[in-house]
Amino acid sequence: MSINKIKWVRSLRDKKTRDELGLFVVEGEKIVREVLENHPYLIDVVFALEGELEEFPQIQRINEKELERISNLNTPNKALAVVRKPENTPINKGLFLVLDTIQDPGNLGTILRLADWFNVKAVICSIETADCFGPKAVQAAMGSILRVAVQYSDLKDWFEQNTLPVYGAKLDGQNIYCESLEENAVLIIGNEGKGISADLLKYISHSLTIPKFGHAESLNASVATGIILSEFKRRQFI
Repeated sequence: MSINKIKWVRSLRDKKTRDELGLFVVEGEKIVREVLENHPYLIDVVFALEGELEEFPQIQRINEKELERISNLNTPNKALAVVRKPENTPINKGLFLVLDTIQDPGNLGTILRLADWFNVKAVICSIETADCFGPKAVQAAMGSILRVAVQYSDLKDWFEQNTLPVYGAKLDGQNIYCESLEENAVLIIGNEGKGISADLLKYISHSLTIPKFGHAESLNASVATGIILSEFKRRQFI
C-alpha cells in the first residue's frame, strides 16, 4: 500500500475531509461483508487481510502492519472499507427521532442501531450533535448507519415545518406507560447532561418520562431511547 493511499484513508478521520469527499470508513469483517453484500454501490475501496472475504474479488489485499496504519481501532479487525455516504430517501410518515445535541459518538451510534431495530427510518440531528459518520459512531451503529436516514438540521427551523405531535423525553414528564402514543409522531431525545434545549421546549406537545423504581439519578441517553422506542412500538400490538 502506498504512502499516499495510507494518508488518504487516515484523512477520513477528520470530519471536514469526510464532508468534502462524501466518504467515511467502516471496519470489521462483519460490517464490511454486510456493505459488500447489501450496499455494493456505495463501496469506494475495500482492504482486507489474506484469507478474509475471499468471495469478493474486488478486495485489495494488505498485511497486518498496513491495516494497523489505516485503522481507527486499537486492535484492527481483518477488513476496512471506504464507503460513500448514502443518499437519504424522503420520509413522510412513521416515528421521527430527533436528537438534540447528543455529543457522545458512542451514544449516537447506539441510538442509530436502536432506531434500526425498532424500524425508525428517519433521525433528525441538531447541528451540534456528534457526526454519525465519525469512527466511534460508525462502530457503535454497526451496519445501521446505512439503513437509517440521518439528517442534520437547525432544529428550530425543522420544527417550524413539522405538523406531527411532538413527544419530549424529560425527567418531569408524564409516565410513558400511562400516556397515549401516536404512531406518526416525533420523539425528542435531549443532551446527555442538559436534556432538551430550552428553545425547543415550546414545540413539545407531550412530555414523557420513564418511571423510576430504584435510586439511579438518570438514564444514559441511548438506554432511555431504547426503552421509549420499545414502548412506542409495543402499542402497535395492543
